[in-house]
Amino acid sequence: MAGDCSTATYSLSDMAADTAGLIEALGFSRVHLIGASMGGMIAQTVAIEHPEKVKSLVSMMSSTGDRSVGQTDFSMFSAIGAPPQDDRDAFIEWQVRALRMLGTDRYPVNESAARERAGLSWDRDHDPNGLLRQSMAVLKSGDRTPSLKKLRLPTLVIHGNADRMIHCSGGKATAAAIPGAELLLIEGMGHGFPDAIANMLAKRIAHFIYQVESAVS
Repeated sequence: MAGDCSTATYSLSDMAADTAGLIEALGFSRVHLIGASMGGMIAQTVAIEHPEKVKSLVSMMSSTGDRSVGQTDFSMFSAIGAPPQDDRDAFIEWQVRALRMLGTDRYPVNESAARERAGLSWDRDHDPNGLLRQSMAVLKSGDRTPSLKKLRLPTLVIHGNADRMIHCSGGKATAAAIPGAELLLIEGMGHGFPDAIANMLAKRIAHFIYQVESAVS
């Protein structure tokens, strides 16, 4: 946090390069790229560093890397403590508690689905240091605002105004930085994809992509 990121294993640029490599390996030339939270930061970085591969960008509940916006409300973590690293069941329940805090009264988390995803995540590759490495990658990568201002591609920014993990100022700053970007601010939405508005989000993104494709054709 003080600025010494020399021990960071990788950066957002490394993950953006992985994404660009995957696009190529799948046989696509250019794609409509959607990223949420840290994935939004990676998607932004792909658009900045590999613009030839991106048709449009959807950045969801994310930020620019400028620490004056998109701040995390760390007080919520004090209520749940550190994640258990040696007990699968305890980790799953910790994850559900964390997601419950990231949701809102208006759009609560689907706890049964959250438990299932947490279990799959643990079984796939549980790494106690993974969260720290991801956080270091974000810190190492710095502020993307100057580079975002140079982007020239259709962009939709989506954020909930009740997001405690990444304050909605991060979404607003993203939309303000990218020329012509559209901002969709959702009342009462926290940091996640609540079932109640999942279809609305999917339809809104599909409509955005349809508009982009129509403009090209």
